[in-house]
Amino acid sequence: MNEQAPSKTAVKKHMHHLQQLGMELTRLSDSTLKKIGLPEELYQAVRDYRNITANGALKRQAQYIGRLMRDTDPAPIQDFLAKLKGDHQAHNAFLQRVEQARTRLLDSDDALTGFIAQYPDADVGQLRTLIRNARKEQAQQKPPKHYRALYQTLKAAMDTPPEAESADTPE
Repeated sequence: MNEQAPSKTAVKKHMHHLQQLGMELTRLSDSTLKKIGLPEELYQAVRDYRNITANGALKRQAQYIGRLMRDTDPAPIQDFLAKLKGDHQAHNAFLQRVEQARTRLLDSDDALTGFIAQYPDADVGQLRTLIRNARKEQAQQKPPKHYRALYQTLKAAMDTPPEAESADTPE
């Protein structure tokens, strides 16, 4: 038996870390919490925490959330929170690719053909309309409503994996 149980200090640090992770969940909106896919009991405990005003009750609820976190796999929650914070390198790279695609689409009419070839599920009509309106906004120096909508549409289209990643795709 060379395997030793973790020390009491290590266990306490792990439990404290899980409680802190649970406290980060209390700062999220209900719609964002639903996207994580938390167990129902943990989801309800996080929602209840926001409604409590008494200091002692807040501490008890925080400990309860920490206890519920022990029964939950923390990895998906940590990944989701990292994406929200923008800490995730892969997510940052993805957002930069979306930004570059938007810039290419606004600069050149030919870029839409290449984009549709790579992402055939994208709505061509909607993209054309958003590109036209975003260009008009920039020319008239209006607020970037369509510019932002184009970004969100591209982000949604690019979030699904491309149909065919071939060697002739320019990168």
